[in-house]
Amino acid sequence: MALVALDALGPMGEYRTRKPELVCDTRGIPVAELSVVPRLYVTRSVSTQRAAKPLPLAERESALALASEVFLTAHIAGLDFAEYVALTCRVTGLPMRVAHAGGQVVADALATTFDAIRPAQPAGSMLDWRDVDERGGSVWARRGEVLAVLAPGNAPGVHGLWPQALALGYRVVVRPSRREPFTAHRLTIALRQAGFRDEHVLCLPTEHAVADELVRAADLAMVYGGDDVTDRHASDPTVLVNGPGRTKIVITADCDWREHLDVIVESIAGLGGMACVNTTAVLCEGDPEPLARAIAERLSVATPLSNADGAATLPTMPLADARALAERLGRRGLGTEAVLGADQVVVDLGDGYAALRPAVHLMRRPDVDVINVELPFPCVWVSGWTKADGLGPLRNSLVVNAITTDDALIDDLLADPTVTNVYSGSCPTQYATPRIPHDGYLADFLMRNKGFIRT
Repeated sequence: MALVALDALGPMGEYRTRKPELVCDTRGIPVAELSVVPRLYVTRSVSTQRAAKPLPLAERESALALASEVFLTAHIAGLDFAEYVALTCRVTGLPMRVAHAGGQVVADALATTFDAIRPAQPAGSMLDWRDVDERGGSVWARRGEVLAVLAPGNAPGVHGLWPQALALGYRVVVRPSRREPFTAHRLTIALRQAGFRDEHVLCLPTEHAVADELVRAADLAMVYGGDDVTDRHASDPTVLVNGPGRTKIVITADCDWREHLDVIVESIAGLGGMACVNTTAVLCEGDPEPLARAIAERLSVATPLSNADGAATLPTMPLADARALAERLGRRGLGTEAVLGADQVVVDLGDGYAALRPAVHLMRRPDVDVINVELPFPCVWVSGWTKADGLGPLRNSLVVNAITTDDALIDDLLADPTVTNVYSGSCPTQYATPRIPHDGYLADFLMRNKGFIRT
């Protein structure tokens, strides 16, 4: 198969560098050539974007809807949707069905972009000052003109979020992951074919050293990464950081975990166990051992397959990386009981890559430093928990599903500033709809209210 050419997408169209970077799949086989742009090209491109005017609101809405269709049906970079999904599967290690679902998430998000924005708009605010009556009121206005997105490479579905900025009139520049640049490239082309001008949305692969320059050049930025990224940008109000999820489930004694086992297992292993919304720890009021063994029994039936197999449910990665990950798990799991331990995680599939079997570790008491260890495959820490432990073990979580009839616990979780989302009941932690914010509504970060009156 010929290498796919992924040109940078600048304000004047496609830009191909003389020495492109190779993109390889999890076996180390090159699949694409990626044009990586220099620092000066980035800063000049953002300056061009800032001078551009957004499309009128109605045109933005129709263009986003059309982009959904283009994303699903067009040949882009020589790839139809199925071929794009196959390459995404190969480079990320996602199971094929998960990669396909992620691509569909992007298309669905484009079609429902304004459905996600409207719940975030304050009831008394207007997007257009002309709609404010003679008594005066509030205009919902942008905090800037250009949004930079430093995208991750673990799953395509994350690209369903930033088009909301286009809907609100921002110009957007995306730095795709050099691990998985296909989604950002395909989405940018789809948006341009649907009616956005080249300068409205850019896809600029860069070296890591240039990424911070992109953040500085834009008005606002959305970045993804681990604790190092979170720490670097934590005090910058112009940067929205999407860090580790450390998602959890807590089950109180008034609820029988057996009635919720399907949801617990799906929360751990759905999406290949690779997403920030997958459950990292399950805390149980009472004896956690029967729950841990029941989870392990369910997870152990997963068959290690090539992730390109339509029946695959487990992720893959290069063999050396998989072994290093298992070694890390073994170190972090010291002092816990390995129900499904690090020694059985790595399954050599040949050709230099491996599948990752699920891991389950049992703890009698919650150790915050351990239960917050998040790894990119189905890996869960199951621990005892009591009301005396309080919220401490549940803090710093993207999602907490509280399986409980204790309304006071739900009140406390919602009041805790380190818990981003609270679910309760038979709902997997990766559940999402346009009306439910992921890490707040993106518009909370992008927009502000301005008082307005015209007499």
